[in-house]
Amino acid sequence: MTRPLLLPLPAMQFVGLAGGWWNEINESAQWQDGIFYTLSGAFALVSLIALIQLIRIELRVPEYGWTTQKVFHLMNFIVNGVRALVFGFHMHVFGLHPKVLTSLALDLPGLLFFSTYTLLVLFWAEIYHQARSLPTDKLRVFYISINAVIYCIQAVIWVYLWVNDNSVVELIGKIFIAVVSIIAALGFLLYGGRLFFMLRRFPIESKGRRKKLHEV
Repeated sequence: MTRPLLLPLPAMQFVGLAGGWWNEINESAQWQDGIFYTLSGAFALVSLIALIQLIRIELRVPEYGWTTQKVFHLMNFIVNGVRALVFGFHMHVFGLHPKVLTSLALDLPGLLFFSTYTLLVLFWAEIYHQARSLPTDKLRVFYISINAVIYCIQAVIWVYLWVNDNSVVELIGKIFIAVVSIIAALGFLLYGGRLFFMLRRFPIESKGRRKKLHEV
């Protein structure tokens, strides 16, 4: 027979206070509204910064057209802008009917986030491959293909939820978005790490590095 774990009195008091504080927030509409509006403001700020950065790059090097960096900042502006709207109008979002519209509003920013940061991974991958004189023509095809597959799978989930509001499928959709975000993070770490260590060794005169520096 195992003995129950006994916590010291101060620790028990701390756990009790923390639990009470969390329950107060979880049950308070004012707290939740405040958190949502704070997040909305934060995402709006990030979106504004991305827009400013896009304008700065366009004014600095307009002759290069829509480079990968410019598209990245544009998508970053859109992603964070959509998130700001979702959090800012959360009461309307959670009250949408049919319920699949709520899922769409909540999941779409995650998909856009995936596209945005895999685009950054593509940018880094192009630098890495060009600097090592490796072919880059298939990188964009792979980027478009993986995004198309992700969006198609999510579209199927949305259609199924529209036809049959199933909590299991809804959970699968949430897990899918989480997995997609993890994939983006892994690609971020993989090529970000490779590029970091490569640029520490390659000279400034390397073809790939010089080309990407022009885009900045």
